[in-house]
Amino acid sequence: MGAPAETSMVDITSKPEALRTATAKGLIHLRKDTLRMIREGKVEKGDVFTTAKLAAVNAVKRASEMVFLAHPIPITDIQVILKVLEEESAVKTVVTVKSIARTGVELEALVGVMAALLNVFDMCKPLEKDVEGLYPNTAITDIKVVSKFKTPLR
Repeated sequence: MGAPAETSMVDITSKPEALRTATAKGLIHLRKDTLRMIREGKVEKGDVFTTAKLAAVNAVKRASEMVFLAHPIPITDIQVILKVLEEESAVKTVVTVKSIARTGVELEALVGVMAALLNVFDMCKPLEKDVEGLYPNTAITDIKVVSKFKTPLR
């Protein structure tokens, strides 16, 4: 084996600031009964959607702490939408992030989606367990960036 490759952040010093916007989405598949409990506000740990939204916002703001080579950037707006999808037996999460920066916000949007979905999972675990303590119907899927834009400031 040769010498290890260098690990460093990408130098964005010479890039101009621009309005950066990215949207990511993902799903968590849950049992129909669990979705009903979420809708009716009967999940023991509390309000699933409010908790997941707050988790997403916090994660977006801290993305560079979790993704080691990501630049810490000023976040100017975060929108989080959670919606029950009856046909898919799932909760869909969509996170849109904006910043005026020299680099994009795709990672921040993805981290927000992941945090929201993980919080839904955590809050709904007792409702999803089977007799062996496993989660055969529960799956986090389809996480991806669905759009990104860069708008020059000048």
